[in-house]
Amino acid sequence: MNEADNKKIKHSWSEALAVYSHPRILVMLLLGFSAGLPFLLVFSTLSAWLNDAGVSKTTIGFFSWIGIMYSIKILWAPIVDRIRLPFLTSLLGQRRSWLLLAQTGIATGLILLALSSPEHNLKLFAIFALIVAFSSATQDVVIDAYRIESIDDEYQAAMAATYVFGYRLATLASGAGALYMADFLNWQAAYLSMAALTAVGIITTLVIREPEHIIKADTLAYEEQLINKIDHATHVKGRLQLIVEWFSAAVISPFAEFFRRSGKHALIILLLIGTYRITDITMSVMANPFYLDLGFTKSEIANVAKIFGFFFTIAGVALGGILVMRFNIMRPLLLGGALVIGSNLLFVLLSIVGADIKLLALVISADSLAGGIATAVFIAYLSSLTNKAYTATQYALFSSLMTLFPKIIAGFSGIVVDSYGYFVFYIYSSLLGIPAILIILFLMKQDKNNLT
Repeated sequence: MNEADNKKIKHSWSEALAVYSHPRILVMLLLGFSAGLPFLLVFSTLSAWLNDAGVSKTTIGFFSWIGIMYSIKILWAPIVDRIRLPFLTSLLGQRRSWLLLAQTGIATGLILLALSSPEHNLKLFAIFALIVAFSSATQDVVIDAYRIESIDDEYQAAMAATYVFGYRLATLASGAGALYMADFLNWQAAYLSMAALTAVGIITTLVIREPEHIIKADTLAYEEQLINKIDHATHVKGRLQLIVEWFSAAVISPFAEFFRRSGKHALIILLLIGTYRITDITMSVMANPFYLDLGFTKSEIANVAKIFGFFFTIAGVALGGILVMRFNIMRPLLLGGALVIGSNLLFVLLSIVGADIKLLALVISADSLAGGIATAVFIAYLSSLTNKAYTATQYALFSSLMTLFPKIIAGFSGIVVDSYGYFVFYIYSSLLGIPAILIILFLMKQDKNNLT
């Protein structure tokens, strides 16, 4: 879907600013906190606990594979979209019921981790961590669907901004907060405290209203047509036919509908999704080694990144929400991509100047602001691409594709640095963002042609 397809009325600056007072946008602050809370508890915070327990670095590395749950959530997103939970769905609705189930799973997994120990039974400890990660990834699927269904497309960047703010607050709690508690008390107390904080999301889920799940008549007709074609091709009967029809409606239809709706631009849009974040993901892999190699201390990096990085990211996502309200999606999308490339080039300057703390603050501020704008606008763009009949499934597809190719490319970052140094690496990572800029310009030109 492009801007021509989703033409919105432009708002004044005052109306754009007022978007953050909308009740449903404020709710995303709490749901963002709920989404961000478990993330570090199965990653860096958990790694610190394992290290304290004397677990080998090799095994700690294996534990990072738990994060694959976040990358394969597309596999069960159709179930979240279509399957009704006994009793809960009739009581709370499709989205709230799955949200409550996922949040209960997170709380249960954290409590089990707190009541266990990696020293005594590492395999069981890993299973409990897996429960947290699976439940957390499921919660992400549901929150994305809730966000898209609960409000119009023009508000999606503002929804993303408040979501990111809540998410960042949660990572402070589950990162620095959990480490402080583990230092002063113990790891069990830290994880029990984090389990208690899941009440924020659970209470929010019980209080909010279920969003309207809209399935347009043409979507239903297309889905029925697709089911009939598959029935005709498979010739199955009875219970197997019901399974095939469900699979067609829940799994095949979301993908087929996107390609039908997007037409000849479908592959180009998917290419944009797969390349838009390639610059910031690629450069971030080498960021901390770069700072350390320049001669900055860990404390200097932490202090600057924590203060400037946090606040400028929040400012960026807030500004991104305002820009989408004021100018629609495509122009802010272009701006975000260009700013990420420009801020990345500042790292080239830092590689020349060396360990200058003031320049480091400037670079991190610019990078965080640009990344915040790009994140908010891009989430709004991805949200505009979804059909509200398949929100969970289609958005899970887009969000998985969003990081897949960039992460593959980022894996070669060390080779570039070892071979050519940081100066060339940051020029290289900046150039990687140009294809996305060209694709956006192409789509904007198509929008203009469609309007004339």
